[in-house]
Amino acid sequence: MHIVFAASEAVPFAKTGGLADVVGSLPPALAQLGHKLTVYLPRYKQVKLPPTAKTVISSLTVPFDDKYRFCSVVDGGTHNGVQYYFIDYPPYFERDALYGTSLGDYRDNAERFALYCRAVIEASKILGVPDLFHCHDWQSALVPILLHEVYEDDPVFRRVPCVFTIHNMGYQGLFPPDILPLIMLPWDLFTIGKLEFYGKVNLLKGALVISDFVTTVSKKYAQEIQTAEFGFGLEGVLKARSSTVAGILNGVDYGEWSPEQDAFIRQKYSRDDLSCKAECKKDLLALYGIRDANPSIPVIGIVGRFAAQKGFDLIAQAADRLAREELAITVLGTGDRDYEDLFRRLARQYPQKISVKIAYDNAIAHKIEAGADMFLMPSRYEPCGMNQIYSLRYGTVPIVRATGGLDDTIEQWDPATKRGTGFKFQEYTGEALLASVRLALQAFKDEANWKTLMRNGMSKDFSWMASAKEYVRVYERVRQIRAAAA
Repeated sequence: MHIVFAASEAVPFAKTGGLADVVGSLPPALAQLGHKLTVYLPRYKQVKLPPTAKTVISSLTVPFDDKYRFCSVVDGGTHNGVQYYFIDYPPYFERDALYGTSLGDYRDNAERFALYCRAVIEASKILGVPDLFHCHDWQSALVPILLHEVYEDDPVFRRVPCVFTIHNMGYQGLFPPDILPLIMLPWDLFTIGKLEFYGKVNLLKGALVISDFVTTVSKKYAQEIQTAEFGFGLEGVLKARSSTVAGILNGVDYGEWSPEQDAFIRQKYSRDDLSCKAECKKDLLALYGIRDANPSIPVIGIVGRFAAQKGFDLIAQAADRLAREELAITVLGTGDRDYEDLFRRLARQYPQKISVKIAYDNAIAHKIEAGADMFLMPSRYEPCGMNQIYSLRYGTVPIVRATGGLDDTIEQWDPATKRGTGFKFQEYTGEALLASVRLALQAFKDEANWKTLMRNGMSKDFSWMASAKEYVRVYERVRQIRAAAA
């Protein structure tokens, strides 16, 4: 089966969050199962390609209301059995960030990703028509919409289905209605049954209505997004097609995220030999300027995009009381200005307790996973989450709010039975977070039990192969349904 992935980011080329990890890891797993994989990405300023990279399509014409746009397609080569192509249009993608700055999204994001989606479809005519498109998040939502509404009479695509994956319902691609003629979409799409959403165009909604099958990144999140609390206004759309909505848990690339072979950490270690984790902790504390620290003090790591979803307001609520505990907190991330300022202020207020680096830095992220004793993820909602799974493999005990994939992947520690992999709290309050952290700090004092808890997590296997097989079953199902309807 030939599968084309359309997504706005993928490691190792460009990343802002977990979407990039999935699009970087799932295609190679599918390729190992014998399928042909092609991934189309925008060629951002951040994308580093070798000087020998060739342009395979010099000019693709994309219609816009004011004038045509002409983009090219660059061959990114084959990596781990996966062919990568990059849609190259510097006026839209040669920018300092992927989607916007700390002040907000780029105003022309609708045009940027409309061009990208049309280019993916047109390029696939030339470079290889797939048996199925697999699209991810709102930036690629126009692929299923265009296939169904604009290319419906094109014999090349008539039997090609589209699977759409939601990585985060909180990002929907909302734009004013006058965007439709600009990106050459008919006004009859602006109805409550298609793209209209409280007077705006909602690209994610269109993809959820039109795609052949919808997946999301954990079983718990697939249930949550069909409720008013987590559906962001689209819960009715998903409930109406619940028989074609499924949650498939994200996997992890242990070739990159494993203390046995991590090139970024001070010393490698394993489940059977944890002794060198102490050296990684010492290295992390030095990196964050925490000198002469007692090595027995527990270190809590935080890595993530600074956004309201991630529960950082709970840390603000509990910060004064956390700072009175025997601990150190190392923070890495970038995002919303308010949360960047929050962590800067906490670092100034509690310099011996809280240290922050405002950046996305892959090497430091690895050092935190290896050097911290615990990893905190107090998310308001979390479709899957990757860092808590990385933490398990590094013996860095997760402290999470029981939502979405965090609830699916972490089992509450029970010292009586010595079962469990971390600590979970239910209520979205600073008090609940603080209570869970204190429970973890108390457990940390029992060295023998703590090592059991660490090894419990390190024994878990969240590799991609099982998830890839589930996706293949979905692909086969939708191809059969589309073939029967053709």
